[in-house]
Amino acid sequence: MDNGINLGGSRKKSADEISDTTSHIKLKPGDIVFSIINYAFFVIFTLSCIFPFYYIFINTISSNELVTRGAITLLPKGLTISNYIQMGKVNDLWNSVLVTFIRTFLGTALMVFASALAGYLVTKKEMWHRQFWYRFLVITMYFNAGLIPWYLNMAMLGLTDTFAAYIIPGIISPYNIILVKTYVESIPGEIEESAYMDGAGYWTIFRKIIWPLSKPILATIAIFGAVGHWNSFQDSLILNANAPQLYTLQHRLYIFLNQNSNLGAVVNGGDVGNLASQMNTKIIQYTISMITIIPILCVYPFMQKYFEKGLMLGAVKG
Repeated sequence: MDNGINLGGSRKKSADEISDTTSHIKLKPGDIVFSIINYAFFVIFTLSCIFPFYYIFINTISSNELVTRGAITLLPKGLTISNYIQMGKVNDLWNSVLVTFIRTFLGTALMVFASALAGYLVTKKEMWHRQFWYRFLVITMYFNAGLIPWYLNMAMLGLTDTFAAYIIPGIISPYNIILVKTYVESIPGEIEESAYMDGAGYWTIFRKIIWPLSKPILATIAIFGAVGHWNSFQDSLILNANAPQLYTLQHRLYIFLNQNSNLGAVVNGGDVGNLASQMNTKIIQYTISMITIIPILCVYPFMQKYFEKGLMLGAVKG
């Protein structure tokens, strides 16, 4: 008992001595200069990334007259939310917001599930012609038939003027499958072996072991998928051009911006003309930018810890 106490005291003393020694280490002038330059660089880099969003935001909540004169620089002036209220009057805007939210949720959920399942399956040596199917999947990342063949293919599959055009083509993502595969391979194989010995099958192992342990990489690809679906514009513009009720938020705001930029729309009056009389093109562009950016900015902080961990662990093995 006494020996244990003495050993514990000696260990504590050694730790204190190491701590004192570390705290008294003197930095060389070169190290100090490097640290100052390093911190200064990253502070400037961070501000350069944040400032564009901040500048756009303060212009959207400032007086339109001051924004038009270019009087807004670092702080908002004449605070107002009228720009967002006016944008809410755009025809079918809220329907487009609903379509985009549903598309983002369903598309991301199905993509994450499919990527997780496919990524797990291609790690199994028992899979029939596993190397062929995996290489075939990778090849699709480097070859693209082009816009016209893509549209013809979607039309032949009946994916025009339907909501399914937003969901089905994006379920399989080769890049995300590769990330999941690499991450799953980093999980110790002994965990699966013990589950096999207890009588668990592939589906049980995937559902109760692989899925919970893969949360970091799944959160990472979820961010990729959500941003892609939220910002997607081409499929709405091309595939659902004849279905206005299925226009996404990006497509709807694009149409409004083009109409507002046309002087004829201002002369003709109506909904667009009334908005244009209160908001010039620059203010409309700023407001549209914030409307499309804010939802993703609100989601990302909650996923950041998983994003960093999943991306780093998924890149350990090739």
